[in-house]
Amino acid sequence: MSIGNRVAHIQRVTSESSIDLRIDLDGTGQSEIHTSVPFFDHMLTAFAKHSLTDLTVTASGDVDIDVHHTVEDTGIVLGQAIREALGTKEGISRYGDAHVPLDDALARAVVDISGRPYLVHDGEPAGFEFHLIGGHFTGSMIRHVFEAIAFNAALTVHVSVLAGRDPHHIAEAEFKAFARAFRQAKSLDPLVVGIPSTKGAL
Repeated sequence: MSIGNRVAHIQRVTSESSIDLRIDLDGTGQSEIHTSVPFFDHMLTAFAKHSLTDLTVTASGDVDIDVHHTVEDTGIVLGQAIREALGTKEGISRYGDAHVPLDDALARAVVDISGRPYLVHDGEPAGFEFHLIGGHFTGSMIRHVFEAIAFNAALTVHVSVLAGRDPHHIAEAEFKAFARAFRQAKSLDPLVVGIPSTKGAL
């Protein structure tokens, strides 16, 4: 597979949200993100930048009720776009891992483009899921996003918080660690011939 054709464009409209998302796995980390959820925009921008993925997202939804639907549905579409853009997965590295610090916080992420959706997510401090980050984004949404991406992209993902006190720092370290691990996993390895699996399929 040559660089430059691992792209996808997906639109998803429900009674709760409307998502329009474009992705280029062989980009440089450029992004234009408008989800109407400012902290989530910040996280998706970090994901794009640190995974070297070009990402454009326009999303709207019933954020007057809660950000949950818009955030989770965007994660679903991002996962679908990743899966489509990966194509046959020929020549990819497949595995990636990263440790990322952000001041007091330290997160580790491991990604396997396995074709088997699975998420292990642990280490967030007690009460993190109830904390409002930026006044509108609950900590519980971090896991929801990783679940949505992993299950729709068919990735095996492990994300662990190893240290951290500030909820913003913890969340950002998690997203950046996931981005760096995904960057490794999606990269094209010139030494890999065909699909990197003894089964011949991922």
